[in-house]
Amino acid sequence: MIRSATIHVWTGLIVLSVSTASAPGEDASDIVPADARLEEVWNEGEFTEGVAAGPDGMIYFSDIPKEVPGRVLKFDPQTGTTVVHCADSGKSNGLMFDPAGRLLAACGANEGRRALCEVKSDGTMHVLAERFHGKRFNSPNDLVIARDGTVYFSDPRYVGSEPVELDLQSVYRWHPESGEVERLKTGVTKPNGVMLSPDEQTLYVAETDNGTLDGASPPPEGTKLRMTLNAFPLHADGSLGSRRVLVDFGQKLGTDGMTVDAEGRIYAAVRSDDRYGIRIYSPEGKELASIPTPSLPTNCCFGTGDQASMLYVTAGGGLYRIRLRTRGASGAQ
Repeated sequence: MIRSATIHVWTGLIVLSVSTASAPGEDASDIVPADARLEEVWNEGEFTEGVAAGPDGMIYFSDIPKEVPGRVLKFDPQTGTTVVHCADSGKSNGLMFDPAGRLLAACGANEGRRALCEVKSDGTMHVLAERFHGKRFNSPNDLVIARDGTVYFSDPRYVGSEPVELDLQSVYRWHPESGEVERLKTGVTKPNGVMLSPDEQTLYVAETDNGTLDGASPPPEGTKLRMTLNAFPLHADGSLGSRRVLVDFGQKLGTDGMTVDAEGRIYAAVRSDDRYGIRIYSPEGKELASIPTPSLPTNCCFGTGDQASMLYVTAGGGLYRIRLRTRGASGAQ
């Protein structure tokens, strides 16, 4: 059954200054126009996440309320209309379309599905993987899909009272042909956002370790947070090379989700209380520009087609967009 209802049509400009800090050889104005403004297109959610551009030109995103199952919404850039695509998404978080046009979702804990799932075109859900070596995942959070359909996804735990069965919070690789789930050795204690470089030779992993498995409990006294943005060479045989820390946020909240543009620059949703927003980094970790958001950001993606220069951002309970002078990398939507 198709469960679709119109929610709201609304646009408004959020006037926030865009800061730029050019690295040697880089001109930030080539990325973010001086007159660029972040535009609010929808803001009726509780906690939006996982924005993804569909092959139909629509923008899909998750809304993750605390007390209900969660949903996937669909925004039409042409009409400004947002509708419910999936009314019970099992606490879907990260979303992305695979090469076959299927919408895949990382579904979390707190009464969610705790699985890698497919969101069917009729809004129903199909579980693709929910266990590693017979044990349930912690809380799949974000995912990125390679051009051959291979899925990389993170499995931390931030909220949820379900028993934790696995010994680690890890990054996994799911092989669509066999259904095999493979744990990758990253050394990242609590992975969050994941992304591939445009040439698929680098896997980016956000380490966002707040020191607790339960959102209701504070971390133990004296806990040192681990907040880093990391790059791993991805070899032809599938193995990962040595970890390279691109950005160390110290004891401030770091990166949630991220995307890349056609030039390989990284667009990271950074949640530091003192300067939150989308920070744009070179592949070497140099900050090039920053786009403030009105509330803590969670994820971002570029549109497709004539929207390929439009960056869409989930933050707070809303969906925002800003037109840039660059285009998203093919397959990074």
